[in-house]
Amino acid sequence: MRVLIERFLLHIKSQLNFSRHTVRAYASDLAEFAAYAEAEGAEFPAGFDRHLMRAYMAMLQEDRKNSRNTIIRKVSSARSLIRWLIAEGKLESDPFALLRAPKKEKRLPRFLTEGEVRKLYDYNAPGAVPASKKTPLAPRDYALLTLLYSAGLRRSEVSGLNIGDVDFYSGFARVMGKGSKERLVPVGDKALEALRAYLASRPEVRAPARPLFLNARGGRLSGHGLALIIKKMARQARFARSLNPHALRHSFATHLLDHGCDLRSVQEMLGHKNLETTQIYTHVSLERLKEVYEKAHPRSPKKRGG
Repeated sequence: MRVLIERFLLHIKSQLNFSRHTVRAYASDLAEFAAYAEAEGAEFPAGFDRHLMRAYMAMLQEDRKNSRNTIIRKVSSARSLIRWLIAEGKLESDPFALLRAPKKEKRLPRFLTEGEVRKLYDYNAPGAVPASKKTPLAPRDYALLTLLYSAGLRRSEVSGLNIGDVDFYSGFARVMGKGSKERLVPVGDKALEALRAYLASRPEVRAPARPLFLNARGGRLSGHGLALIIKKMARQARFARSLNPHALRHSFATHLLDHGCDLRSVQEMLGHKNLETTQIYTHVSLERLKEVYEKAHPRSPKKRGG
């Protein structure tokens, strides 16, 4: 089974162009699935039946460390492996058939208000950072912040950008998204200005093929390093809670819709394959609308104190 899992992982990486992050997630989930099957004494293929799959799902649900969405992801990974095994002729029938997985929790994404975004900018602007905390990398950090909010990019997309991917004249960035799908995303003037200032501060030759964002050692800034920078900037702005790059992406989408941008355009800019994925931001906007209404309307429960 472990050899077949390795072949499956190679398939989704080379044939389906899944990202490294997704392949790692599949590898982790399927290693757990294989370990469970081995512990249960289930031999492949005879032991991979409906009873094993039902018991595996029950085990996941009994583990309190697993959220409902985590359970769904792990079951989905196992289902994908089973479908591939059937396609490869290794299994005759689907042992997951007629088994119902739990429904996905609908969580509204966390985003910043426009006031919080201004606060994040104001406290981290090059002129606002105290001399004791200012580093040679301050222009990079500010450019990173402005680009994340201006273009709504994933941290992996920002990490993968080269200097030549940003067209400073047209105001667009060429981004490699999920599934190796390329798209053009508009970048605002403030972000372009911050990027120019950052690039001007770099001593080395700024060739188009060089990474747009560098770490302290001069190599490409990783997604993990990018996340640490955003956390540091949130602390600098005295945010009570931690902040991750994806919250800026959520804020980008929510604020565009709040100001009248159409859903299809937001979908294109975010690089979502399905419109349903983008529609969650309409729910976010409606929640905000309801909150504003309850605070402002004279007959709302909050105004009446009950």
